[in-house]
Amino acid sequence: MSIAIESYPFAPYRELSNTELCTRIQSAKKELGSSLLILGHHYQQDEVIQHADLKGDSYQLSKLAAESSECRTIVFCGVHFMAETADILANRSDRIAIRGGARVRVVLPDMAAGCSMADMAAIRQVEAAWDQLGDVIDTNDLTPVTYINSAASLKAFCGKHGGIVCTSSNAKAVLEWAFKQRKRVFFFPDQHLGRNTSLKMGITNDFMPVWNPHEEMGGNSREAIESSKVILWKGHCSVHQMFQADHVHSFRKRIEGIKILVHPECPQEVNDIADISGSTSKIIETVKQSPPGSKWAIGTELHLVDRLKKEHPEQEIHFLSPLVCMCATMYRIDLAHLCWSLENIVAGTIVNEIKVKEETARWSVVALERMLSVK
Repeated sequence: MSIAIESYPFAPYRELSNTELCTRIQSAKKELGSSLLILGHHYQQDEVIQHADLKGDSYQLSKLAAESSECRTIVFCGVHFMAETADILANRSDRIAIRGGARVRVVLPDMAAGCSMADMAAIRQVEAAWDQLGDVIDTNDLTPVTYINSAASLKAFCGKHGGIVCTSSNAKAVLEWAFKQRKRVFFFPDQHLGRNTSLKMGITNDFMPVWNPHEEMGGNSREAIESSKVILWKGHCSVHQMFQADHVHSFRKRIEGIKILVHPECPQEVNDIADISGSTSKIIETVKQSPPGSKWAIGTELHLVDRLKKEHPEQEIHFLSPLVCMCATMYRIDLAHLCWSLENIVAGTIVNEIKVKEETARWSVVALERMLSVK
């Protein structure tokens, strides 16, 4: 990761009105033309995502941007691991060759836009866990699987150790692939996606110990590790962790005919009693395909739920939790940071560039390509 060198200092941008920021953002976009792609994640706030050239989930956005032959700079309105994935995919050797040797530079408007889930599994912790597991079981029988919501170093770890990456859309297919390779899976960093997916495959909690990186042997007995099918990392999404079974019961008591639609990053007790559980894309598509008058309580990030409300006034849509649950780190990307980063690009100075080390990127691609091969 390169150090940001500020051509234009950021502080003055805080004093600008949203109207002026939007005008200057549009001016910068016009000047940069097709050499620029602004990517906006579904969880991004409306005032920012309106400027995105592409909207979607993290992997989808990175893949689409990498396929562009004209793009030379990506500005990712998301979080850190998303920008890493964009750099990895856009700057694969085959893509660089197509662009005549030109790299795509990836910018994260605010370096503080991280991911609490990704931060719960550091590469040092995963490597230490792998070594400890090797004292109890044969790690040649263990396939590491990392959720796309993880640092590039974890994707590279999976690449080196015969493992793979998954998304919330293809987690079941990826786990099926993993079990064809070896008899156990080490799933990180989100325990809920790993558990909810495995339960639907017939694996019970008795065979899914949770690995706490802050305890010896992850807080487990040798017997629990020896009998395991899926070893889950003790990590979670701070947004989806907030949803509770009581929230589901409350809506069903209050609103006749309402259906519960949640993301599989929600805890098991919520996921088990929901009507539908699926990825962000599935949530959006489910609402889109539903008839007028449909009633939904949706358990996912607040900005996305509010956007679905606006886009589908013919349906009754509620946020599942009585508490505000938004992705606070995603929220750090605002109009001021977007404008600042774009005007620096116009001036010829790249700020907040995300650049994954070559070795890490190479092994990450191995794990990502394994995922792409899964049907």
